[in-house]
Amino acid sequence: MKRVSFVILCVVALAVVVFSGETYMVEAVTCNPIELSPCLAAIMMPSQPPSAACCSKLKEQQPCFCGYIKDPTLKQYMNNPNIPKVASSCGVAYPPKC
Repeated sequence: MKRVSFVILCVVALAVVVFSGETYMVEAVTCNPIELSPCLAAIMMPSQPPSAACCSKLKEQQPCFCGYIKDPTLKQYMNNPNIPKVASSCGVAYPPKC
């Protein structure tokens, strides 16, 4: 009986720990390379700094970068040496490898 009580106590304690923490909502990112269109000017003209809209989209789409790089139809565009520079200007890490 002591063993059953101990197991129940452990399960209740675990439930309290799991459900008492803050709840975080994770918003799914829809990977769509068209979303990066505000960055075209900064990518094509390296002397032009990225806009706030560009930086916002880069941050939003960051989880998608490796998928874009691995996609055969997008790879040629994602290998542009200016993309990591624009991302860096926005404070967004660009993956060195995927």
